[in-house]
Amino acid sequence: MAGLQKELQMRCSRGTSLTMGLVDHLTFGGSALDRAHALRSDPAALAALPGVGVVLLWRGKVLVTEAGPEGSAGLALVRLPSDHPVLQGCARLFLGLASGAPVLAAVAADWPMEGPVPTDSFADQTRQQHPELSPSQWFAELRTIMTGLSPLDAELAATARALTGWHASHGFCAACGVASQIAQAGWQRDCPACGAHHFPRTDPVVIMLVVHGNDVLVGRSPGWPAGMYSALAGFVEPGETVEAAVRREVFEEAGVRVGRVDYVASQPWPFPASLMLGCLAEAQDRTITIDPAEIEDARWISRERLARIMAAEDEEIRAPRQGAIAQYLLQNWLQDRLTPPGNGRHLR
Repeated sequence: MAGLQKELQMRCSRGTSLTMGLVDHLTFGGSALDRAHALRSDPAALAALPGVGVVLLWRGKVLVTEAGPEGSAGLALVRLPSDHPVLQGCARLFLGLASGAPVLAAVAADWPMEGPVPTDSFADQTRQQHPELSPSQWFAELRTIMTGLSPLDAELAATARALTGWHASHGFCAACGVASQIAQAGWQRDCPACGAHHFPRTDPVVIMLVVHGNDVLVGRSPGWPAGMYSALAGFVEPGETVEAAVRREVFEEAGVRVGRVDYVASQPWPFPASLMLGCLAEAQDRTITIDPAEIEDARWISRERLARIMAAEDEEIRAPRQGAIAQYLLQNWLQDRLTPPGNGRHLR
């Protein structure tokens, strides 16, 4: 206990400043959250820390609060006793230390809801108020507010959404089927029957900016907002490298052969549990043959047209949503901040 208190004092004295690079400006790209791994296995030390704040979620939405004169929203950190009606029967999961104070995550108790039903979609603009919380606080879809959050709030919200989502879908031991129990302050589940340990999963996804000369390859999936195109993407398969996954996914979706692949940046994407691995790839040909089971359309876009698309001046094509790594890749390529594949460095 004394050792952990000393470690906490050292963490606070060092401050929380980070050297921010281009990648850190990505939404969910990094902040001053101290994940304080040692506290996860010491519930007594964790319980003794003052100033606990809780990130509340409900049906995948996060609790936000009015944070500006124009009605902008910021993440709400509530301070409620464990027996509060909103938290009844809900586990509280440790996210880390923010400015030395512990931050937890919890799923709010349900209530008879009035109004629109959430759709679990990035197009869901509805918001819901819990009757036991402040009228200035409401639950909102994270994808609709993420670009307005501070780096710390964004990381807290993403971590909370991913962690609570994993617990909701992994309540039973994958080895023997018995109901598992929360351990390590929420970062593990243990099986009381066979002793197996289970850990939060993160699924690697490659998202690639495929270029050929002055053009970039974009595609769209069914169900996206009308006109929206983005970089191609797909899950990494077992036994596969990132580079191999890029080549396979581009060929499967668009029929385009890819040569050189360079890693650029990554972004946590908690919808529900992905890590987006952004890459720059060089196409070896321009012939497009789409797989309609994978995507709806794919096309080559010139740098000049992309500039109009990113400025919302194109009548046919819309850019990817703000805050997504696809937007980051396209914008930096457009500004000539990404070096061509094979030049050894991914950012100028």
